[in-house]
Amino acid sequence: MKPLLITIDGPAGAGKTTVSRNLACRLGYRYLDTGALYRSVALEVIEKKVSSDHDLEELCRNLNINLVLKDGVFRLVCNGEDVTDKIRTEEISMMASKISAKPVVRKALLSLQREIGEKKGVVAEGRDMGTVVFPDADIKFFLDASMETRALRRYNELTLGSSQTLKQVEDQIRKRDQNDSSRDVAPLKAAHDAIIIDSTKLSAEKVVDQMLENIFKLF
Repeated sequence: MKPLLITIDGPAGAGKTTVSRNLACRLGYRYLDTGALYRSVALEVIEKKVSSDHDLEELCRNLNINLVLKDGVFRLVCNGEDVTDKIRTEEISMMASKISAKPVVRKALLSLQREIGEKKGVVAEGRDMGTVVFPDADIKFFLDASMETRALRRYNELTLGSSQTLKQVEDQIRKRDQNDSSRDVAPLKAAHDAIIIDSTKLSAEKVVDQMLENIFKLF
């Protein structure tokens, strides 16, 4: 089977990360978490207290992001620091959703994503992979789930020290859905040729099985 470029888009809590990693592992592909790129910019915005579009443009101009492949997974190094684990907080998630609507941020990250994707043998996870970044991908998936399921999944991912309630997590996801779907630049939506999978009642393994069935139909 020739190497493919596979995209998996969908809203927060749909299970994209787990499914994308598992699919990449099953195929022997590289896994590209594009949301992590935006999270790294969000981390810089928060730590440097960036508040204006001018300062954001300056930050992006001087940003040095590298994806280092380790055990089939890219580790994210931003300005010399491995931030792969540091960017997994709700504060970073909300800021990433906000700054991802900024054209200057999208432009700064687009070439890096496409450089990785053009080599194929990649599973690219995000929110606009099949619509904007890789419109000519070999196969596209859009992974969704009910709001209740997505909120519960996110809630269960929280650390033991978190004080957030399930209701608060659900409210945050609703707000992020609104931000991602209504933005003018690359809004969250399924590509016209994407295969839509509802994971509400499916395990990650079952979702991957469905994806593999569709992938193997190409050959």
